[in-house]
Amino acid sequence: MKQISKPILFAILLLSSFSQELQAQDPRFSQYYASPWNLNPALNGVFNGKWRATLNYRDQWGSIISPVPFRTYAASFEHRLQVGYGDDYASFGIGAMHDEAGTARFSQDKVHLGGSFLKQLSGGRRQADHYLSAGAQVGFGQNSIDWGRLWFSRQFDAASETPNTSLSNNEPNANADSKGYLDFNAGLLWYAVFENEGFFYLGGAMHHLNRPKISLAADDNETLYTRVTGHIGGQFPLNETVSLLPSALVMSQGPAFETDLGVNLRYSNNDFNELALRAGAWVRVGNKLQKGLQADAVTVVGMLELSRWMLGLSYDITVSSLTQANNARGAFEVSLTYFHPGEKRSRVVCPNF
Repeated sequence: MKQISKPILFAILLLSSFSQELQAQDPRFSQYYASPWNLNPALNGVFNGKWRATLNYRDQWGSIISPVPFRTYAASFEHRLQVGYGDDYASFGIGAMHDEAGTARFSQDKVHLGGSFLKQLSGGRRQADHYLSAGAQVGFGQNSIDWGRLWFSRQFDAASETPNTSLSNNEPNANADSKGYLDFNAGLLWYAVFENEGFFYLGGAMHHLNRPKISLAADDNETLYTRVTGHIGGQFPLNETVSLLPSALVMSQGPAFETDLGVNLRYSNNDFNELALRAGAWVRVGNKLQKGLQADAVTVVGMLELSRWMLGLSYDITVSSLTQANNARGAFEVSLTYFHPGEKRSRVVCPNF
């Protein structure tokens, strides 16, 4: 029988309360709109400028499993090109993600290459621009555990009543990592940009279409569930300086289901070197065993836009029964995006998520 340290055991029990099955599910960001590469492959190239670089970091449950909280890191780079003499675009990019959990540092690592094509459906001067974007990603991933951080019952020294990791654990699968696997993602996005800088979008994506095998054991039976995502939102100006950015996200992966609903309020000075501030709140709802859908957390968000940069900070306030353990302290996130301008200033044709 494997002996697990208290932080790992607590984390396992903790996560069990949120879904029927923990294996084969993806990391997530509360600021999903600030991590477009991981949300929908069709968002590749949906920005104004020549290229975009994005960084995301998430630190979860540090209040109860410190010093080894769940951590997620992501980075992406996209470069878009105009196709022909019209307003069609092609975009290419690369993105990577690293996620680690618990004392044993269970890690998920992924690297993808992606491409998309943005086709203008209609538009022109004094008309709304309508676009359809189709994107796909192909990449590799691997899961692993730092087995040196674990000890097993055969390594327990009864005389000293302490584990002796120099002894053999005799576990057949110890030191096993998942095989490197091939991974395919695809998505579609429709959006419209209006004269008053308002916009509206609707998109959907499917990740892990090939359901890759990710077993750490020799049986190789564990597969990564296909994740199905739908998202909708927009920007609706209230006056020349203030606008609302509502959004909704729905995700399903295996037995797990989640939806995020919220709105940001945006203020802009509308100068050439634009300064904008955003503040908002979001609620996350998910399925919990056989109890149906329940609210999990409320996320408060603050964002700063300064010319080519956008910085986002958010905090998840736990509202589920987990508050008995963490006193409502959930996850902290930071996002940073840089937009490199095009060679010439042109009319806005993309949403500013």
